[in-house]
Amino acid sequence: MSIRTTLTAIFSALWRGADSLRKILHLVVLLFLFAIIFGALSSTAPPLPSQAALVIEPMGGLVEEFDGDPYDRAIEELLGKSKPQTLVQSVIDGLRLAKDDDRIKAVVFELGQLGGSGLSKLERVAEAIDDFRESGKPVIATASFYSQGAYYLAAHASEVYMHPNGLFLPQGFGMYVNYYKSALDKLKIDWNVFRVGTYKSAVEPYLRMDMSEEDRSSRLQLLDQLWGKYQADIVAARELEPGAVAEFAENLLTHMSNNQNDLAQVAKNLGFVDDLLTRDGVQRVVAKYAGSDIESDRGYRSIGLDDYVAQMNLFAAPTSGQQNVAIVVASGEILNGSHSPGTIGGESTAKLLRRARRDDSVSAVVLRVDSPGGSSFASEQIRNEIEALRAAGKPVVASMSSVAASGGYWISMAADKIYARETTITGSIGIYGMFPTFQRTLDTLGIATDGVGSTMWAGQFRPDRELSADAKQLIQSFINHGYDEFISKVAGHRNMDKDAVDTIAQGQVWTGRDALELGLIDGIGGFDYSIEMAAELAGLEADEYGTKYIEKIISPTEQLALDLMSSARWIGVDLAQLKMPTTSVERLASVFEEAATPLLRFNDPRGMYSYCFCKME
Repeated sequence: MSIRTTLTAIFSALWRGADSLRKILHLVVLLFLFAIIFGALSSTAPPLPSQAALVIEPMGGLVEEFDGDPYDRAIEELLGKSKPQTLVQSVIDGLRLAKDDDRIKAVVFELGQLGGSGLSKLERVAEAIDDFRESGKPVIATASFYSQGAYYLAAHASEVYMHPNGLFLPQGFGMYVNYYKSALDKLKIDWNVFRVGTYKSAVEPYLRMDMSEEDRSSRLQLLDQLWGKYQADIVAARELEPGAVAEFAENLLTHMSNNQNDLAQVAKNLGFVDDLLTRDGVQRVVAKYAGSDIESDRGYRSIGLDDYVAQMNLFAAPTSGQQNVAIVVASGEILNGSHSPGTIGGESTAKLLRRARRDDSVSAVVLRVDSPGGSSFASEQIRNEIEALRAAGKPVVASMSSVAASGGYWISMAADKIYARETTITGSIGIYGMFPTFQRTLDTLGIATDGVGSTMWAGQFRPDRELSADAKQLIQSFINHGYDEFISKVAGHRNMDKDAVDTIAQGQVWTGRDALELGLIDGIGGFDYSIEMAAELAGLEADEYGTKYIEKIISPTEQLALDLMSSARWIGVDLAQLKMPTTSVERLASVFEEAATPLLRFNDPRGMYSYCFCKME
């Protein structure tokens, strides 16, 4: 055989081998794609065992709606990068469904990862826990470390367990902010502030280095009411002696000394937890109700909240009908323009309200508000749409969540009825504006600004030039007009005297209980009650209407992409491997971004804001 023939034979064999490999790989890829598509078309939630414990493991804070674009958030969730948040309604739906489900033998709350949550949201979940317990089935709460919010939920459980080396410390509520006046002076920044309202404290961090007495008294009154409610609810739920929570906190060092400095033992001895158990100990307790499962990491038969709700929804009747109460969630800061859920956009939220107005199946609307405010212009856009709904014959009920203050109250006041919880933070009716200039900072660097203009106003509002007295007077006039507009609209919508509104406005913050006494709201009631009242205003009987969420919808193409990725994960592809680890620099940057967000994101075209820095710790 010649060399040429030999080489030809070798290359032919290699080619046939490569071609066969190509065909095999092609087949594998096709099978993989078919498996994904088949999974996308036929995937269901994991099957529910014949008996199991429903495990509710809230992550992050309790929220009215998830932050971010639905498609982007779904991608991040599939990649394991989503922001930890727990939807209040999902927890309530899970408990409601499980109450009459004979397969669910117990509910387990794993509360170690629950972050900060407004007291009114915690109350909603606690009420759902109490309602579930009427079935006679146990609710077991467990955590290594209980935050105050987590313990509020745990107190409503039938059994409360904590790790022997765990921690629960009732610290009370606080409102603390950073003050920047000295830093601004050192940087030679003129932070020009314009406001109306003795108690409008959102601008104080730029004017002083401590809390004003007016702000201190207003906030302390608010915190005392909320802390009193927190204590009373825990004492009632755990059947403790009156004042037990305050006594725990005030005599903590004495209790520690009497219990060998073991805080977990203090919590048990004072009746805040039933026993101190390791993870294995809790698993054995739950297994007595739900049955053992040695192949499960939990050690007992269980199903997670998301899987359970998804499974139950597959067979549930649709919640909407021919006549509906529409629900529009307005959660987050109020900004001008269009924004993703978790932020209230003047344009985007108004668009949702217009959809409800043009939807013939919608008879009434509940606006669920959870917002400290923001842009006054965007707030007015939303208020205009609420008036348009009412003019179209569709009543609107504003349902206040944890916070509905400043701009959050602005978008609520035009509703036919306003309902809040006693623990809702509301009011803060006031307006402010800020315009920093940096001419002294630039002068330090050897930079000056000069020029000419055709009128006295040309170049007046450049951040590299000092504001003139006329410019300051003009801006203050805008702010005064904005405040007058705010209290005038409140007076008109609430049928109150304008001077009376001015007296309770001035930027003062109120609880829902105080707001009812002052006439700022119509009653104390939660989300479900607000839906019932909206239906009643529309003349709908209890059995003749459904509920319909009006929210941003992802496109069919985006839904297909999500289904394909979800199915890929279903057949074993670990999509989380695609994510990049978070670096220390990125984590540090996120801290600064969160701190600067309230300042940098505001974009009111008139520079006027109605915002309440009322985050409670």
